Amino acid sequence: MKVKYFQDTDTLLVDFSDRKVAETRDLNENVLVELDDAGRVVSMTIEHARQQTDVAEFSYQLAGIEQEPDALAVRDRPSRKHRSR
Repeated sequence: MKVKYFQDTDTLLVDFSDRKVAETRDLNENVLVELDDAGRVVSMTIEHARQQTDVAEFSYQLAGIEQEPDALAVRDRPSRKHRSR
């Protein structure tokens, strides 16, 4: 998934997948949703994004996904450089 904000046009683009777009639907005059041939959402475009969203306050969270504690410990631990003696 990719989120892009184009400040010059005040447009927010959310790509959910790389599947080929088969259809575009207007949810309203500023929001477009693109679907694949199976009806799954491929992307969403929001025009005049600052009026409709809080683009300046964007956050991302993976909720309910468990990771192995050892993997987190290794990733979050500062790296140590070893010196030869």
